[in-house]
Amino acid sequence: MESLASSAAPRTAAARRRRFALPSARASLACAQWFVTLVTCAFLVVPVVMSILAGLTVNYFRGIASGLTLRWLDEVWTQYHASVYLSLEIAAATLAVTLLAGVPAGYALARSRTRVSRFIEELLVMPVALPGLASALALLVVYGGFTAFRMSAAFIVVGHVVFTLPFMVRPVAAVCASADLRTLEEGAASLGATFVQRFFTIVLPNAWPGIVAGALSVLTLSIGEFNLTWMLHTPYTQTLPVGLADAYASMRIEVGSAYTILFFIMTMPLLVAMQWLGVDAPGGRVERKPRRPKDSR
Repeated sequence: MESLASSAAPRTAAARRRRFALPSARASLACAQWFVTLVTCAFLVVPVVMSILAGLTVNYFRGIASGLTLRWLDEVWTQYHASVYLSLEIAAATLAVTLLAGVPAGYALARSRTRVSRFIEELLVMPVALPGLASALALLVVYGGFTAFRMSAAFIVVGHVVFTLPFMVRPVAAVCASADLRTLEEGAASLGATFVQRFFTIVLPNAWPGIVAGALSVLTLSIGEFNLTWMLHTPYTQTLPVGLADAYASMRIEVGSAYTILFFIMTMPLLVAMQWLGVDAPGGRVERKPRRPKDSR
């Protein structure tokens, strides 16, 4: 009995030590990563939540205790609904132009493997690297003398196209490069398909993921673009981001926060759609199996 008790005592002590053992280095690293991630998310999300609450409270300085109201949203919509419609119109026009110019350009850049095409691609990306104010100033220097054009919303559309075109070209070029379109087109040509038929039945269906990615990016960026738009706008072409800055600068904080809610409602569906569709960053490769041409015989 004494031998059994003496042998059981070390096992009990070992089990107790294992129970209260310190976590491993891997577990500590995982906990640290989670902590940093949660702190970063809180750092980004808390200001947005506070701004939304400010737009829904009667008095920001008294907080929720003052009561909740939709008065500020109604006031923002009454004063700035024209800016909302104008932003949507500019975004739609920007999308139309980038689709017409960006999809063929992305297809051509993907097919061409020369240094000239790479140089052109870098030139397209240059407006993204430059500050928006610099691009706007260049447009003002070149086209500012055309008064009617300068005062119209089309001037802002041109600026948005210059800024967002790379976000259409790069995804389309990446998808066209990943799919073996040259082989598919040669097969379709051997069956008698013309270039137009090959483009609409082979290129566009296979480039569809890149087109969707670019379209969502263009819409989101156009609606939220401020730096370039602030330089190009006039009192008659005030867009949503410019109106937001004006509301924060010249009105009480509840009105500016309500404007933020309106802006949030407009942009969040686009961001959710990008996540739901698995849209990669512009230029990212989207995996997709190419569609084989149908034999017309």
